[in-house]
Amino acid sequence: MTRLTGAFLHRLFFALAVCGALNAQGTAYVKAHYTKYEYTIPMRDGVRLYTAVYRPKDTSPQPLLLTRTPYSIRPYGEDQYPSTLGPSELFAKEGYIFVYQDVRGRFRSEGQFEHIRPPKSGNGGPKDIDESTDTWDTIDWLVKHVTPNNGKVGMWGISYPGFYVSTGMRNAHPALAAASPQAPVGDWFVGDDFHHNGALYLAHAFRWFSFNDREGGDRTGNVPRREVDYPSPDGYRMFLELQTLPAIDEHLLKGTVPFWNVMRNHPDYDEFWQARDMRRHLKGIRPAVLNVGGWFDAEDLFGALNTYQAVEDGGPASFNGLVMGPWYHGGWSRGDGDSLGPVSFNAKTSEFFREKIEFPFFQHYLKGAPESGLAKAMVFETGANQWHKFSEWPPKEAKPAVFYLREKGELKLDAPPSGASPVFDEYISDPAHPVPYIGSIANTMTREHMVDDQRFAATRPDVLVFRTGVLENDLTIAGPIVPSLYVSTTGTDSDWVVKLVDVYPDNFPDPDPNPAGLRMGGYQQLVRGEVFRGRYRNSFERPAAMKPGEVTKIEYTMPDVFHTFRRGHRVMVQIQSSWFPLVDLNPQTFVNIYQAKRTDFRKATQRVYRSAEASSSIKVRLLPSEK
Repeated sequence: MTRLTGAFLHRLFFALAVCGALNAQGTAYVKAHYTKYEYTIPMRDGVRLYTAVYRPKDTSPQPLLLTRTPYSIRPYGEDQYPSTLGPSELFAKEGYIFVYQDVRGRFRSEGQFEHIRPPKSGNGGPKDIDESTDTWDTIDWLVKHVTPNNGKVGMWGISYPGFYVSTGMRNAHPALAAASPQAPVGDWFVGDDFHHNGALYLAHAFRWFSFNDREGGDRTGNVPRREVDYPSPDGYRMFLELQTLPAIDEHLLKGTVPFWNVMRNHPDYDEFWQARDMRRHLKGIRPAVLNVGGWFDAEDLFGALNTYQAVEDGGPASFNGLVMGPWYHGGWSRGDGDSLGPVSFNAKTSEFFREKIEFPFFQHYLKGAPESGLAKAMVFETGANQWHKFSEWPPKEAKPAVFYLREKGELKLDAPPSGASPVFDEYISDPAHPVPYIGSIANTMTREHMVDDQRFAATRPDVLVFRTGVLENDLTIAGPIVPSLYVSTTGTDSDWVVKLVDVYPDNFPDPDPNPAGLRMGGYQQLVRGEVFRGRYRNSFERPAAMKPGEVTKIEYTMPDVFHTFRRGHRVMVQIQSSWFPLVDLNPQTFVNIYQAKRTDFRKATQRVYRSAEASSSIKVRLLPSEK
């Protein structure tokens, strides 16, 4: 299996985030149909932001489509053109005016950059700026100076640029008619990118910050920044030998990544992180919104789902839609989206999104084209591999159900019977031998791990496995997954990783052709996995030590799924206390993990209880089968 990781994927995504999808435009097409202009647009505090505008040579009034990015709007120079413009080739053929801007303090824009700059309340005074005011001032200048235009502006962006769409929707300029935050950053502590439920996503955070936050970078944008040289392709061994976060900083980052120290100074969900939680700020959104995410997005799945929900709760956007497909991070913007790793979706899902959802959305709200079947929720059902439209998400037809962990590794919809003695399963969690997150070698977070075969983990003694019998009928889960575990540990802190797995029948056919020699019979496809750091069981703001041997309830919400376990398959749940090096090592002692020493890391005996009085379970929503 080919795994695209590290520097190649990183640089590829930067180019795509600025220029859009890989499509059939080409530099020659862009030059033939567009004229490039570069401006430094003044903000209300006097700072000027570097902006590139691509105007169609057909001078009829057109809408403006704006992307703001921290990743550079290269190539610079009015005689230098990119190979693509916009979210897809459809927009260039339609004659949109494309605008790209380096955000404040990045590359050729003036001012001071701040990661996930906290939004301010209201528009504030001339010196009281945030990303919302910068967006407002940019749009105001564009509609007045880039003429002719039709007076309407759209915004789109993927990942970090998606965050700038979310901020631009706040206190929006009247000309901003449509906005599409795609895999936007929502909360960097609870669920996006670098922390999940308080646990550091080590492999991803190390790679991303080593490339994007290193001191001494080239401000002009002419020279691509270089990430830290990895001393080994084996990330499991590389990080395990260093073990502690201070050692990783000292020996690999060498103190050159400022935000690494920022995270060390804010180990809990304090005011620093709370101010950067975009869910708190998305109220009274006026533009039409199209939220886009991937079911298998390892980076910002949380942001896509929660941005949609925050806009929904905050009202009253003229339209607030959610699109979820079977995509890795940004996968909807390029390629055909027919598979991920060995898992096939039997449909060109990315092409469908670009042609039938994204383009019609902007055409309708920016150019007045007839509404063409957009729905509140346009979601792809994995497993059964088909698109659906719902009037809300999760769908109201989905009813609550509970899978209980039972004796002999069984997973049942029936609760355990009453019994006098506590019943549990146990394992030893050893930080010196953590459970790997993949069964192959990589030194970064792979995109394929979201659907990887879990058979390598199921055989380990420090992983508990529960599964249903062979399903006689299709079973469809639609919505969030809520592990509700009764646990104990001999330590004073612990991670709890829950994985929902689709077990294929033993006679499931292998791919054809099959150059990697994959055996799909009995494949254990990860459908959803998530970690929770035990110290935060009561509050992310106020961590508390776990009492050795005391039964404690750990309940948290995993990101939504829309997946059908086909008849002949099984539903499996795996539970473990490490997921390395995707997640940093928990010392299993209650210390500040960002300052932890080697002596703080200790073995612990973990117990998961499954009696009637302490019935560990997985709460889901089941959609009635149509078959």
